[in-house]
Amino acid sequence: MTEHVVTDPRPLAAVLVSAAAVVLIVASHRHPNVREGWSVLAAVSKFAIVASMLPGVLSGTVYEWHLGWTFVGGGDAAIEFALRADPLGMLFATLASFLWIFTAFYATGYMRGLDEHSQTRFFAAFAASLSTAVGIAFAANLVTIFVFYELLSLVTYPLVAHNEDREARVAGRKYLTYTFFGGGVFLLAGTVMVYWLTAGVGEPTVAFEAGGIGALAAAAAADPLAARVAFYLLIAGFGVKAAVMPLHSWLADAMVAPTPVSGLLHAVAVVKSGAFGVARVILEVYGVDLVGSSDLAIPLDAVGLPYEMGMNVPVAAVAAFTLVAASIIAMRKDHLKRRLAYSTTAQLSYIVLGLSLLHPYAVLGALFHIPAHAFGKLTLFFCAGAIHVETHTDYISEMAGIGKRMPLTMGAFAVGAAGMAGMPPVAGFVSKFYMLIGAGEVAGGYWLFAAALLLSGLLNIAYFWPVVYTAFFESEERHDAKPLLEFPLGGERESYVAADAAEERVAADGGDREASDDRDDGDREADEAAYEYAVDEYPSDHADESVPEATAGEHVSAVDHHGDRDDAHTGGPPAGGWARRSPLGESTWLMLVPIAVIATGAVVLGIVPDYAVFLELAARIVETVTGVTVP
Repeated sequence: MTEHVVTDPRPLAAVLVSAAAVVLIVASHRHPNVREGWSVLAAVSKFAIVASMLPGVLSGTVYEWHLGWTFVGGGDAAIEFALRADPLGMLFATLASFLWIFTAFYATGYMRGLDEHSQTRFFAAFAASLSTAVGIAFAANLVTIFVFYELLSLVTYPLVAHNEDREARVAGRKYLTYTFFGGGVFLLAGTVMVYWLTAGVGEPTVAFEAGGIGALAAAAAADPLAARVAFYLLIAGFGVKAAVMPLHSWLADAMVAPTPVSGLLHAVAVVKSGAFGVARVILEVYGVDLVGSSDLAIPLDAVGLPYEMGMNVPVAAVAAFTLVAASIIAMRKDHLKRRLAYSTTAQLSYIVLGLSLLHPYAVLGALFHIPAHAFGKLTLFFCAGAIHVETHTDYISEMAGIGKRMPLTMGAFAVGAAGMAGMPPVAGFVSKFYMLIGAGEVAGGYWLFAAALLLSGLLNIAYFWPVVYTAFFESEERHDAKPLLEFPLGGERESYVAADAAEERVAADGGDREASDDRDDGDREADEAAYEYAVDEYPSDHADESVPEATAGEHVSAVDHHGDRDDAHTGGPPAGGWARRSPLGESTWLMLVPIAVIATGAVVLGIVPDYAVFLELAARIVETVTGVTVP
């Protein structure tokens, strides 16, 4: 389908509407209802502007707006501050603007439920973040996307460091170090090299082109080494925000931010901007043909191998390693948000892996996984936030039986978890199915990448199922042992044993009753426990002697053996166990409605993907950049 470019101010309007909301939010700081009203209105307005361009983009129209600002050069060599609403940009912008509507409501319920401080600053920074995220989506060239990419790091810093304690400040500094300085330097260096390479063939440009920059192919033929270096610099720059290992550790630490931030920004806008940037580089800077061409293949003569390796293979290998390794790490995290953070690290690498396989079906699956993961992971984070607000519980080991206290929330969590594991009928199944087909149809040793996809899916089940099982199929008084998660392997069938039989049974670590009694498992107060917890030698929720003894009516957490807890945490079931609640009475409508809507959206995307605009956009992108029509 031939593209038809028209000049239109709507891409700029979509960026500016939430930037204007920042001023209005700050001006309304004395009136909370008005302040949050501006946030919701800006979200609705942004989505309406973006959605108004969808019909045209799907029919082949590209909307551009040039501000007349020149970053570098002049005449034909000028690089302008320009915005462009094409199918790839619309995929990201539609997703972020739609999900912001429900996150605006959820954030209001969350911040009010915890009576958080500095709420005006929070909502202002939130609006600014969405403005820069849409700027990344609609950037027309590498320099424009670099500007918004760096601004996104700056405006999200107050959100990461919102708590203003030592942990938040350290996480904020780490976040800036990785994303602003590290990722920004790589991205800028790669951009400069692309401009230099194209200038060498008489056509200096860094503007995105469907299928790749034409001049770059000629430049790569003249200097393949420089072209390879520029490619990997750009991938590394965007890979920081995509949390590709070993550039990933900032993401888990950033979970100290309020849950709405973790949800939309660290599962949708921030991390997706990295994955989106990788898509821009592979599809519209280099192009799949150039990335996979023999001209840029890496010779392996130096290591004694008589063949060449495609430039995409190292990217695919790193992504495959990341999605498996991060899944294994997630299995050992007792803190729910940290488990979700490592899950995000793994899920983002699905996108990078699918793109780097270069097959049309794999690319289609990778692009559709952007919204599939966003809907599923946002559901999971929303559920984690609701649990925190209502019960002050953050650790999975303290959630036994919580399903009766929060049935709707944990039911939605099960839906999101199924999507992350790639189980039908949730959207994650569709995206991973396409990627698996693409990996299987590529010749050579690409079956290893297909195996990594399958293995990671099994690991997803391994670290999500215990959460669902703990919530719905365990009680506060009786827990099942989980030897898969509590290494070394082994353990009792039931980790809680009757107190009157404890004398006759041996703890899982081979100790006796007295040794077992000296340890507090962190789930129930010692003076209220009807059962004793048989732990292995190195349990994930191993007690620390520095934890003060629980006082009446107060629950004090144990310190995780791996440093995954803090001494002051309170949570878990109250004395007498969880109170049973109806689905509509477990929290406020400001939090329950977004949870229900986003979880339903994840299922709808999985059941009728052909009627979902995201799959249609992804198919349109694949057709444009590869020339292959996918059903």
